[in-house]
Amino acid sequence: MLDLPIAIGESASFTKTVAECDIYGFAGLTGDFAAPHTNEEFMKNSQYGQRIAHGALVVGFMSTASALLGNRMLEGRDDLTAVSLGYDRVRFVAPVLIGDTITVTYEVKELETERQRSRSAVTATNQRGETVSVAEHIMKWLVNP
Repeated sequence: MLDLPIAIGESASFTKTVAECDIYGFAGLTGDFAAPHTNEEFMKNSQYGQRIAHGALVVGFMSTASALLGNRMLEGRDDLTAVSLGYDRVRFVAPVLIGDTITVTYEVKELETERQRSRSAVTATNQRGETVSVAEHIMKWLVNP
């Protein structure tokens, strides 16, 4: 059985201010030019009053935090590779607006050594400390041949 190179409580964080170019860059990469993200006039009449970032963009920030932790845990090692198996229970609980500074906190909550996996709680907050998104991430720790 593999000894995982990670422990419960290990954590990482990533912070980024969301700019208009992030939203349009993401829209261009994915083809998601939906009005909530790209049409200011349309969104003026919404509950939010302005455009909002794609939820999947925030999931991208979550991926960055997981990679930061995985890279740190594997620094100096060549016997393992960390890969994402996905995100469960992803929720977008508040809008992310242009100009918001988002901090993603990634914390290991559970180890499944027999399956070579770790599960982590992921929380994204804005500059006011308000939670904007949450998820559970599953990381697979692969043995390199």
